[in-house]
Amino acid sequence: MKTLAVGDTAIPYLDIGSGDALLCIHGSLSDFRSWSPVMGPLSRRNRLIIPSLRHFFPAHWNGEGGGFTIAQHTSDMIALIEGLGVGAVNVMGHSRGGHIAFRIAEQRPGLVRRLILAEPGGELDASLMPPGQPATAERVESIHEAARQIAAGDVDGGLQGFVDRIYGAGTWAKRPAAAKQMLRDNATTLIGQINEDRRPFSMGAAERIAVPTLLIGGALTKGLLPVVLKALASAIPSARSAIIPDTSHSMFEQAPVQFSGLVQAFLGGQEAR
Repeated sequence: MKTLAVGDTAIPYLDIGSGDALLCIHGSLSDFRSWSPVMGPLSRRNRLIIPSLRHFFPAHWNGEGGGFTIAQHTSDMIALIEGLGVGAVNVMGHSRGGHIAFRIAEQRPGLVRRLILAEPGGELDASLMPPGQPATAERVESIHEAARQIAAGDVDGGLQGFVDRIYGAGTWAKRPAAAKQMLRDNATTLIGQINEDRRPFSMGAAERIAVPTLLIGGALTKGLLPVVLKALASAIPSARSAIIPDTSHSMFEQAPVQFSGLVQAFLGGQEAR
């Protein structure tokens, strides 16, 4: 693993493969390890730059203090791209990482060649929210409840609630030991999400995404994530979308060959199918 000094911290990252650089940004409760299912196929044609975000494993953060915001993580990733000295890169993000990838392309389009958003996490403002869509207060409160449990020392209880809300009841119990451990290693980052007050996606921001964009979703994903994906796919000028059958939010873990094929086709300038 390499590190790059970024402001007051050092960003750890994997650097594997060769070809055009593809920055892969992980989601909540994850780290560089989450991309393991697709590292092999994607590294055959790309130079994969796979960081762990500030405060995530291998760091050991207690959830206290500042610096845990979408804005900070976006700034860190922009500095990482610039520090690599390779010019514009392809950027791919999953869940929270998808939100960060979106903000990079919004703020610094000259650093992004192509953008891949795998079920980007976040809320929609009134300009993008479909009529009749229920409010998200209950979903946000469930995240806060999980964070409170983790802060009180009930790490597995908090993680179970968080994971089962996204993937369905009983999912946490069925998770392999290694997958559970990655979530435990990053459990306190959920505490940081309580007060980060991230901006919702807006029509204006989506219309500022000036690069070719692919949005990938899982056909079985429930809740707000598919709503966000559909709204952004309609609003981003050069966007297309692809839905992978029989998968949910961790679609690249559940169908790595199909996910990698979609990404490679898109990066090669072909239509996603």
